[in-house]
Amino acid sequence: MGILLTESAQTAGMGSMLPVILMYVLIFGVFFYFVLYRPQKKEQKKMSAMLSTLEIGDCVLTSSGFYGIIIDITDDTVIVEFGNNKNCRIPMQKSAISQVEKAEAETK
Repeated sequence: MGILLTESAQTAGMGSMLPVILMYVLIFGVFFYFVLYRPQKKEQKKMSAMLSTLEIGDCVLTSSGFYGIIIDITDDTVIVEFGNNKNCRIPMQKSAISQVEKAEAETK
């Protein structure tokens, strides 16, 4: 009789651990969402909005640290002119642009 009581006590102990484990999983999931996933999605939206508003004549900063002016835009590439030399025009992907300064802001 004593053996049966100890086995049922162990089973009851394991059953009470399930809500605790589920609570920890839920807390970890919420933490993961708010600390890692949500800020990354927000940054991606901001970056895609910036790249969608590119116009010819905008001053850009590339991911490699070069400043240039956009000369031509296609679907996923841009041609950027660097420096005072008008022959230095380099095609690059839009994803290589890290900052955009609008042309209207420079003239005002």
